[in-house]
Amino acid sequence: MLTGSSSTQDTTAHTSPAPRTAVQLLRQEADFRRVYLSQLVSLGGDWFAMIPLLALLQELTGAPLWGALVLAADTLVIAALSPYAGVIVDRVDRRRLMILCDLLSAAFIATLLLVRDESTAWIALIALGGVAGVKAFYGPAASAALPNLVPKQDLLTANALNGGVWGVMLAVGASLGALLASAVGTYWCFALDVVTFCLSAALVQRVQKPCGDHRPARARSRVRDDLRETAEFARTDRRIIALVLAKPGTALGNGVLALFPALGAAVFHVGAVGVGLLYAARGVGALIGPVLGRRLLSGREDRIRLLVLASTLTFGLAYAGFSAVTWFPLAVLLVVTAHIGGSMNSTLSSFALQSATPDRIRGRVLSADFMFSTLSLGASQLVAGGLTLTMNAQHAALCIAAIVITYGVLWWTLADSLRQTNSSSAK
Repeated sequence: MLTGSSSTQDTTAHTSPAPRTAVQLLRQEADFRRVYLSQLVSLGGDWFAMIPLLALLQELTGAPLWGALVLAADTLVIAALSPYAGVIVDRVDRRRLMILCDLLSAAFIATLLLVRDESTAWIALIALGGVAGVKAFYGPAASAALPNLVPKQDLLTANALNGGVWGVMLAVGASLGALLASAVGTYWCFALDVVTFCLSAALVQRVQKPCGDHRPARARSRVRDDLRETAEFARTDRRIIALVLAKPGTALGNGVLALFPALGAAVFHVGAVGVGLLYAARGVGALIGPVLGRRLLSGREDRIRLLVLASTLTFGLAYAGFSAVTWFPLAVLLVVTAHIGGSMNSTLSSFALQSATPDRIRGRVLSADFMFSTLSLGASQLVAGGLTLTMNAQHAALCIAAIVITYGVLWWTLADSLRQTNSSSAK
């Protein structure tokens, strides 16, 4: 732990600015507001398009195969590109990279307008795979830029706001996507998604602050050398390894989401609207979790390890209860509770990683974090599918919950280095 006189500590405490509220941060930090709004509109467009696309593929092909392939592509492409994306994020202007990503995403989504019958269903796979590849760069770039857009005392609040974006757009965007598809047609939803990506690019283009540490260009090393440098950095600071392994705890439980349709029909006896409510409940939990995490951690960064454990166990225990209930309102409440834990885990671990890594390597570390989380999510989906071949959906959900709980306990025992988070934060 750091040592020093109490007077020095008191002076520091008195001179450190107090963190601003979310409203104050959005109102006073224009560049952060622009990046935040860009993520809001692009994620909203994603959900406007995704739900109608899955329905369209089912209608055109008469089978769920293409929809499943689209969802798998979204996970696997991100995981495959993430290590290389991190190298790029640390080498180029992050603002320009985010703009390019938005424009490429708009171009890929535009090709969905060509999906008109079963013979053109493959275009959807290429389009969503392309968007997933772009996400592998955009996500780490936006996250790595965050410490450059807001002061350190506001970084936790900024992460809480960013964590809530995804939850809001899942809860609202998916519902509006279904309504818009019914009202104006599926292809208008695709067109709207193109517009949202263009608007997102326009917002990021107006950012004035540098989104990275612009030093004189150094000699370009090989990608392999950059990845080796990242691994060496992680080995010298064991907190990094512990934090990168935090998100997989709850990501390993997200395979339960694939069981919602089966549970809705066989256990809760609800139709498509009821299943939609379960997914919306996930979004509500994802909105609450970052806010709760900010309140619990604010000013007490030594609580990171305990709060990550608590959030992981909350996720696992809530889904264990979910697997045993038959009353639908209680099931919805348990899904909300689970994803409060899941989103709190994600927000706190991202904040801690941003705080612990210097700018020159931050993109690579956050890309590795993104990769492990995505791989865990994909593995959970495969496990859920495999379990349903040998047991009913309720038992499969219980097994997945048990995996999450076990992982949380193991992570706690291996993450003792996080007790020293305050004493060795990166400068």
